[in-house]
Amino acid sequence: MKSQMTPSSSNNRATTALGAVEGGYEPIASSRDRKASLSKTLRSARSGALFGFLSIAAIITFVPFAYMLSSSFKRRDEIYSVPVTWIPSEIEPLNYVRLFEEIPFAREYLNSAVIAVIVVASVLFFSSLAGFAFAKYQFRFKNQMFLFVLATMMIPIQVQVVPLYLIVNSLGWLNTYQGVFVPQAMSAFGIFLMRQMMLSVPDEILDAARVDGASEVGLFRHVAIPMTRAGLLVLALLTALTSWNDYLWPVIVLRSEDMLTVPLGLAALINTYRVEYGMVLAGSTLAMLPVVALFIVFNRHFVAGLTSGAVKF
Repeated sequence: MKSQMTPSSSNNRATTALGAVEGGYEPIASSRDRKASLSKTLRSARSGALFGFLSIAAIITFVPFAYMLSSSFKRRDEIYSVPVTWIPSEIEPLNYVRLFEEIPFAREYLNSAVIAVIVVASVLFFSSLAGFAFAKYQFRFKNQMFLFVLATMMIPIQVQVVPLYLIVNSLGWLNTYQGVFVPQAMSAFGIFLMRQMMLSVPDEILDAARVDGASEVGLFRHVAIPMTRAGLLVLALLTALTSWNDYLWPVIVLRSEDMLTVPLGLAALINTYRVEYGMVLAGSTLAMLPVVALFIVFNRHFVAGLTSGAVKF
């Protein structure tokens, strides 16, 4: 005898099953929601902590520059005052006026600019050529030669000073521009950086240009250089900064006052008999302006260039 199912019993069973399903899955869903909320909270906390740490680091880095700029407008007695005053009681450009009147600071500025421009141009030229050759051509002992170039980066400049001085002296280049920039005309780091950037240029594009009749020089000028412009900009900024702040080699080569660079001129203000901190701070502020201006203008390209060459070794 077949059992008959009434509508009421069917509804009760459906309700029971639905309640069981809801009762079974509701704790799992809420557990997932709680885990997602906790993970989101932890990510927000980590981001906040990282932002706070970077903000503190940025403030600590900025404080000396702010004090330098502020103190460059102070009088001598106010610079030495205790406690330290962050804002000058009266803004006076006296230190800047004395800087140009008592020492040939304009000439030193020009010397630094000329040397930096020549060094940057030569480093970009030779580094891009060598990087292109190491990245896109096959020749005997290529890897060994590249490793040798990298090995030269481990030789301290202090070890190179004596032989470089003897060479420059034998050529009669003491107290000249070429005596300063020729030893810096090529950079092992620049060759390494441009080689990494050239590796990112697809070989297919070079082959297509060769099929179209482009020469090897044309490949370098019209294909490789435009595609590695960000890396060239990074190398130019780093080289300019290094040359602009260079002290050790110029102080050995340069002798006369009209050939001194900015670091040498500012260092001459601090000696045994006098310490002109006001003029040093004013000169440091002016010396910082070109570097800051270059970084502000090319900041986006600078960051892009640092990451675009991240390819295999």
